[in-house]
Amino acid sequence: MQESSESKPDFRIGQRVHSSGDPRRIGTVRYVGPVQGYSGTWVGVDWDNGEGKHDGTINGVQYFQARSEQSGSFVRSQNLSSGISLLQALQLRYRGDTTKEEEDEMYVLSASNKRVNVQLVGKEKIQDKLSRLEELTSASVSYLGVSSPGVPCDISTNVPNLKELDLTGNLISEWKDVSTICEQLADLFALNLSYNLMAHDMVGLPHLKRIRILVLNNIGINWTQVEILKQSLPEIEELHLMGNKISTIEPASSFAVQGFDYLRLLNLEDNCIADWNEILKLSQLRSLEQLHLSNNSLIRVFYPDDGMMHELLNGYDSCEESYKPFQNLRCLLLGGNNIEDLASIDSLNSFPQLVDIRLSENPVADPGQGGIPRFVLVARLAKVEMLNGSEVSSRERKESEIRYVRLVMSKMQGNSKELQWLHPRFAELKGFHGIEDEKPLVGAAGPQKMASGLLSITLKCVGASIGEKPSLTKKLPGATTVGKLKILCESFFKLKSIKLKLFLQEEGSPLPMLLEDEMATLTDLGIGNESTILVDEES
Repeated sequence: MQESSESKPDFRIGQRVHSSGDPRRIGTVRYVGPVQGYSGTWVGVDWDNGEGKHDGTINGVQYFQARSEQSGSFVRSQNLSSGISLLQALQLRYRGDTTKEEEDEMYVLSASNKRVNVQLVGKEKIQDKLSRLEELTSASVSYLGVSSPGVPCDISTNVPNLKELDLTGNLISEWKDVSTICEQLADLFALNLSYNLMAHDMVGLPHLKRIRILVLNNIGINWTQVEILKQSLPEIEELHLMGNKISTIEPASSFAVQGFDYLRLLNLEDNCIADWNEILKLSQLRSLEQLHLSNNSLIRVFYPDDGMMHELLNGYDSCEESYKPFQNLRCLLLGGNNIEDLASIDSLNSFPQLVDIRLSENPVADPGQGGIPRFVLVARLAKVEMLNGSEVSSRERKESEIRYVRLVMSKMQGNSKELQWLHPRFAELKGFHGIEDEKPLVGAAGPQKMASGLLSITLKCVGASIGEKPSLTKKLPGATTVGKLKILCESFFKLKSIKLKLFLQEEGSPLPMLLEDEMATLTDLGIGNESTILVDEES
């Protein structure tokens, strides 16, 4: 805290403010008044980014309770801004001259790594077009300190054609202000309010009847508020609710969420949902095609049978029992959760239309954590066309399914019921691809398995110190172990005193799979014909 000449405070508890000169440093006023040992009036602010000096306590006296130990500080009122109106922000963004800071950021790096300023060709023409606010159809005033709509008629007069508005990171907190803005913009269909800490009291329910895309990431909203807001969103098609610490879905009535008749995409990423039963409450959304659930805390996934849904719904909506749960869901993003059981993977086959799935950063899909590799995922997921953001080609599917069947055959013996339970698609795939059982032979050492043939494997050196060496294609038995293959690579490429590590390069997978188990055979790993193995060096 620094002494400063006192100015008349004009801030209230709960008001959103930003640091003067830095609209990105945003906080909430938690105290206005004197501080022992310092003259004048101070404003206690709890900063969103957590970069303060204390928790609201100075010299043993607690003036307010900050969110964390270092997110609070005391500031003179002249060093804070209460923000500007929407129209002021639009004029600042689209009619103001380019600042020196913005021009300094327009550069390229030379060969000697020095900055060379560049000039935007046609800059004046672009600025002239953007400066005509009445022609704007899309506008972004993110992090400009917008705190109010201003005079309502000014909005409709100056930007009558605005269809998309990005208000990310401003000081808006009242829903009535959102309502005012939307009422004035007759053509507005897309609105982004992310990183505006909205009030929990839904006073002045906004008129959002024409909004089709609404982004409410990191605004502190819960599902109870979403249910209230739903009444004002009759035509909503996309709803983004990332980063709101949502852990439960609480429908206004019955077990399942109703309404949202046109909702195609619901984004609940970066929340705190741990129980799949919460997600089942969304299963009756008739138009839902995309459900984004990455970076939650889900540990399993399952598809409910008719009995379970009837019990969950408690007879509600029984006249439409022909509607299947998640009937139209085509995309389900589950990356970054805690799913670790194969039953969850297999259950995804029960979703009627599901073809786009993300499972990356789950234990079950991470071979490094004992999970299964991409080719097994492809084989177990009968309908997947897009896996972890990468297209599954017909060739990859065929090769993955054959590799999977051979892998299971090399490991599983005996009980056919156990086999069906552990590998539900095994029998189907084995028959579809015409793969026959291996026939036993009797040799000097007793019963043996007939060799399934040699595998054509391409070996490619990628180690920095190995140097450039042409790739080699070798015919290897499926019983070759990883350890044996490393010895062979030393011979093939004439490598000495280099400790090797091997990776399997798989089609569609962004990263090659490390072959760690030196006792595992190529067959054990599901490595099929015409596979590529990368030869690298231990770092």
